Amino acid sequence: MKLRISKLKLLILLVMSVIGLAASIVVIITFYTLNQLPPLCGSFFGIQSIFGIRLDCGAVLGSKYSDIFGFPLEFFALGYFVVNLALVYLIAFGSDRISHGSLRTLFGWRFIGLVLVPYLVFIEVVLIRAICIYCTIMHVAIIADFIIISYLLFLKPSSSLGISSAQGTMSTELPPGA
Repeated sequence: MKLRISKLKLLILLVMSVIGLAASIVVIITFYTLNQLPPLCGSFFGIQSIFGIRLDCGAVLGSKYSDIFGFPLEFFALGYFVVNLALVYLIAFGSDRISHGSLRTLFGWRFIGLVLVPYLVFIEVVLIRAICIYCTIMHVAIIADFIIISYLLFLKPSSSLGISSAQGTMSTELPPGA
């Protein structure tokens, strides 16, 4: 298989999704499979609250807001990050047509994630009055993912991913070995 983007760009596109995926897997395994709190929940390096908001994964993960129709949000997060990684794979190794479509889809997909983060943070901070460190890691990963794809698509010079940023438009021409 031929790599269509540089190894550095591939790494940049992957890193936050891998971190978010790891955080969601830790929560799924420890909380939903082993019925235990994930490590570092309850206090983070001795800090138990920030501005009156508790660091309490149990309160967040056990709240009535932690699932949709009985399906835990962490499984949605797992799916989100898996789709992210699959799209990056298609960008890096797909045919021209698949690579171009995947790039546009990745931007849209990461935008959807970005739109959901304020709602999830509102639930934690305002309604539950507690923060889960793993949820926060996933939120940061989602925001960073969107910043990364936006930067590579619109702010980098036209050589980035082979994409033209002229006049804010997106041309998804990926030169070989870019």
